[in-house]
Amino acid sequence: MKVPFVDLKTQYLGVRDEVLAEIGKALDSMQLYLGPNVQALEDEFARYCGTEFAIGVGSGTEALHISLLACGVGSGDEVITVANTFIATAEAIALTGARAVFVDIDAQTYNMDTSQIESRLNSKTRVILPVHLYGHPAEMNPIGELARKYGIKIVEDACQAHGAEYLGKRTGSLSDVGCFSFYFTKNLGAYGEAGMIVTSDPAIASKCKMLRDHGQSVKYHHHYLGVNSRLDEIQAAVLKVKLPRLDAWNSKRRSLAQAYEAGLPSSVIKPVEMPWAKHVYHLYVIRVRKRDQLRSWLEENGVATGMHYPIPIHLQDGWRGYYDYQRSLPITEEVTKQILSLPMYPELSSEQVVYVCELVREFEAGISAQC
Repeated sequence: MKVPFVDLKTQYLGVRDEVLAEIGKALDSMQLYLGPNVQALEDEFARYCGTEFAIGVGSGTEALHISLLACGVGSGDEVITVANTFIATAEAIALTGARAVFVDIDAQTYNMDTSQIESRLNSKTRVILPVHLYGHPAEMNPIGELARKYGIKIVEDACQAHGAEYLGKRTGSLSDVGCFSFYFTKNLGAYGEAGMIVTSDPAIASKCKMLRDHGQSVKYHHHYLGVNSRLDEIQAAVLKVKLPRLDAWNSKRRSLAQAYEAGLPSSVIKPVEMPWAKHVYHLYVIRVRKRDQLRSWLEENGVATGMHYPIPIHLQDGWRGYYDYQRSLPITEEVTKQILSLPMYPELSSEQVVYVCELVREFEAGISAQC
């Protein structure tokens, strides 16, 4: 049996006619950016997240960058985040001229260990940037308490957490600003690059709208040094078609995660869902003792896998000088040597999940026999 890591084509075939019709309308109008599709998507996504405003941008990385700028982050400032994330989180900080300050992660959720934040705060700290990794929200209440205590802002990296919830509230609505990526493999994905900023702060929303469009409020009136990061009408048209299906797709991901939970052996460390969280399983990430060997075994038997992310940011050669000098991050370093992402997407069949679980059980049984 062949089990791809993602299957974009099957999902596309289910929405093809509607998507092509909406793209055709956009092309017929020749209003190709910041037009009616973008406005409609912004309104619908803000309602979905439970925020007052949404601002469409060119990518999730740019959503983070623009949000940090809108929160006043600049040269000499510091932003507290994690090293166990995609590089875009740190890139966005570096692009403002600020430095990333990393804290370690929780060993169960792989998200920010909130108990370490306060010790890293100082007069340079402007923002705490939690990442809702793999689709599981970070623990936001302790972060919010610290932000209020010290008068700093929170920017959520919700780029992998479309529809995830913390204490019944959706990610993106839990802070000053929330940032989403619509990269094509995400739970809600475009057919190219796209991103979204959500907020209920009118001043932040206004500044983000200007920053995405060269810092201008109206044409040729530039109030800030901005960027070119306008969500285009074609991607917005695609996302408008897909957004009403997001909750159903997330429900299927949760059902598949339950099947993995039941089928995988106890020797494998499986994802957790904390009592205060609703996990949307953008990725289904396990931990195993012999990660590279298991990955090769699965590949030999037709199952594609991924690693998210094998080298944490603070150990990346190209990032010396972009974050504060610091001690090691032992949990991050241990976890990233063991993680393996199994196939996870709404179109994955239960038979495919059973097959993957059988292969993992067979591999783990062989490892146990050798011991």
